[in-house]
Amino acid sequence: MEVILKKDVENLGFQDDLLEVKNGYARNYLIPQGIAILATVSAKKILAETLRQRAHRDEKLIQDAKKVAKTLEEVTIKIVSKTGDGSKLFGSVNNADIAQALEKQGQDIDKKFIKIDGNNVKRIGKYVAHIRLHRELIVDMPFEVTAEATAKPKKEKAVDKPVEEAVVVKPKEEKVKQSIDDVVNEAISKAVDTESDNNKA
Repeated sequence: MEVILKKDVENLGFQDDLLEVKNGYARNYLIPQGIAILATVSAKKILAETLRQRAHRDEKLIQDAKKVAKTLEEVTIKIVSKTGDGSKLFGSVNNADIAQALEKQGQDIDKKFIKIDGNNVKRIGKYVAHIRLHRELIVDMPFEVTAEATAKPKKEKAVDKPVEEAVVVKPKEEKVKQSIDDVVNEAISKAVDTESDNNKA
């Protein structure tokens, strides 16, 4: 079914776009919500006149859009995301993430004008986002999704080994102390024996 959009619709089109949509989508949602009207012969004539009158104004909009497109050519988008096993992401990357990445680089583009094939990305790799700057100008923006660097495991404290050595050293010190006491006692004992032998003589 052909309809004419009365307002911008994310991932569908812009105001005054003439689109072919599914019958149920048009009858149950777009037309009852006032988002679109049926593209009858008379509605198409009115649309053609509206677009003709707007052509001069659109010319300036297209020039502005071309300037933005040229600026976007110099922008590189790299989105870092958490990953599970292999290349699979925790969650996904979508048009809102692209809009946020562009905003950080000074490019304010509404997420509804950004489209990713399949609507979101679930694996690391290189992809392309389609940015619609005007009904007549769509820019392909390459972007890359990379895995977040994992934290390195902490090294064991070097304090542990010296403590063990100190524990080992301590008994040795006691042993040395005991052996000195034994030597002293033995010397005293010998001295006493010698003195008693001298007295006997």
